[in-house]
Amino acid sequence: MSQPILVITEQLDGSFKNVSFEAISAGRMLGEKSGQLLIAAVMGTDIEGIARQAAAYGADRILVADHAGLKDGLADAYIQAAAQLVAKTDPAVVVIGATSLGKDIAARLSARLNAPLAMDCVGVRLEGDHVVATRPMYGGKVLADVSLSGSPAIVAIRPRAMEPAAAPGAGEIEMVDINLEGTNLNLVEKHMETGKIELTEADVVVSGGRGMGGEDFSLVEALAKALDGAVGASRSAVDEGWRPVSDQVGQTGKVVAPNLYIACGVSGAIQHLAGMASSRIVVAINKDPEAPIFSKCDFGIVGDLFDIVPAVTAEIEKLKG
Repeated sequence: MSQPILVITEQLDGSFKNVSFEAISAGRMLGEKSGQLLIAAVMGTDIEGIARQAAAYGADRILVADHAGLKDGLADAYIQAAAQLVAKTDPAVVVIGATSLGKDIAARLSARLNAPLAMDCVGVRLEGDHVVATRPMYGGKVLADVSLSGSPAIVAIRPRAMEPAAAPGAGEIEMVDINLEGTNLNLVEKHMETGKIELTEADVVVSGGRGMGGEDFSLVEALAKALDGAVGASRSAVDEGWRPVSDQVGQTGKVVAPNLYIACGVSGAIQHLAGMASSRIVVAINKDPEAPIFSKCDFGIVGDLFDIVPAVTAEIEKLKG
């Protein structure tokens, strides 16, 4: 393949999301095997200062699309910018993080270009001239290898599915002019939760389920804070109105892959397990010894979470001094 590999990065408020570095590393691995140029695209407002960070993970060129119309993070504007960057570079492969925005961009690029797409991938490789992506199916029960025929092949990488690896690249920066005329969405109002760690980016996730018994998640929040982690919830807890939809972990919520996942009062419905199956270490706390979560955890504690969680939190805080 003589065409380059294009990685579309994602940043928020002037900081790259971790999945951007994972995507660049995935693109670099493909490029090393085929000798292709690796190009990283950085889109946003006032982002020239952070763009060079992409070079630390192997980007040969960095295209910077700095436009006031990208300030609000609207998918309508970002897809316009991404499409123009793809047209400029004519890549053989487009790699992007499978975040909410990334999935939107990937799907709409695929439709616009009539290009093959593999979504929510946990691995990607080259076999001859074909890109082969590995993605979970059937709620994570199987891993399927999907061969993509056509150009560009679009691959959306599941956050935290691949380790970002430092590998300095040339990192030649080029400012790119883009045209955002004709975008149809406008931001009316934005409400941001400050100081909250994004679930899909967190190293530690502590989730509460129906066993919490109500909307008081202070025990879970305290444990998550002690571990510098994020708070999640099962669908049943969200359906009860105890936690916002943005906290839901599962097949119909967010898919997470932290180093440590602690399930408090979560029975382990198959939909929930599908959302946290890629976690490195799973700890379950539940008073029901027959709860399905115990068949999927590395460490299980049978007991009352209202006694156990505070005790665990206290020990962690003691260790941290």
